[in-house]
Amino acid sequence: MTKRKLGPFEIEPVGLGCMSLSHTYGPPPSDEDGAKLLNRALDLGYDFFDTASIYGVGHNETLIGQALKGRRDEFVLASKCGLRVGNDEARATRILDGSPAGIAEVLDLSLTRLGVDHIDLYYLHRLDPKTPIEESVGALADAVKAGKIRSIGLSEVSAATLRRAAAVHPIAAVQTEYSLWTRNPEIAVLDACRELGTTFVAFSPVARGFLADGVGDASALTKGDFRRHMPRFNPPHLEANLKLLAAFKAIATELGVTPGQLSLAWLLNRDDRLVTIPGTGSIPHLEENFGARDIVLAPEVMARLDALINRHTVSGPRYAPAMQASIDTEDFAD
Repeated sequence: MTKRKLGPFEIEPVGLGCMSLSHTYGPPPSDEDGAKLLNRALDLGYDFFDTASIYGVGHNETLIGQALKGRRDEFVLASKCGLRVGNDEARATRILDGSPAGIAEVLDLSLTRLGVDHIDLYYLHRLDPKTPIEESVGALADAVKAGKIRSIGLSEVSAATLRRAAAVHPIAAVQTEYSLWTRNPEIAVLDACRELGTTFVAFSPVARGFLADGVGDASALTKGDFRRHMPRFNPPHLEANLKLLAAFKAIATELGVTPGQLSLAWLLNRDDRLVTIPGTGSIPHLEENFGARDIVLAPEVMARLDALINRHTVSGPRYAPAMQASIDTEDFAD
């Protein structure tokens, strides 16, 4: 499979989402093991790494900066701003801050942690309802002019927001969850990306590990695993979705590929312009994911997968109501 365009860059269609090296899906690997995985990724040919200031509250960027020092010219680096952790007296909270001052502050911190003088692709992690998107993108455009970032991205935004942003500055990429079981981008964002020449970046392309057969039952999710708070991973939805997974795994076996590879291949064969960023803390899974680049699926196989797992057959919403309210992406329920 040939490389794909992302802003001014040409990259492999399978990149690396680095979030799980710091938090979210249970205990992360040690920094030593995380560094080994990052370097193995470069050795395999990965050339696109995705991180964010909020991942591990800065830990993820620091890990990448230290682990890949001296190899900066081997990959396209993406990070994100606009979402940070605050603290009230009871618990940690997520704060949306897309203000120009907030963006400038977080960007400088990210550059320091990463140990670089510029970031190739810098996303607004979430839309801040208190700040017009035009102001947020204007601040990012100023960072482009200053040489601190090379291109601008948006994460979890609607087609309408993307169009407003693109009127201020070209948007190189939009990042949103997309897989067989999360089809929200098909409502409008994919069409808007094609219209504007914006690359679509699919995060959680193996359904947060579900389509890679990484979730046996709800009890397998450890304390601190973000999926414990997601409806699809809890009763009664999980039991219904596991029935879909059994049929999906049977198709993967028939084709001689792993379930994770089949999930990635469905995306890569569906749209020859999008890019995927599966995450993992496992080197064998890292190697497995990269192999999906070479899998060609026949039209009849694509049709079988579409019929098996889609928004009508998957049980449960993508997010609980509170989390859904914090994103700008279109939802089928609307």
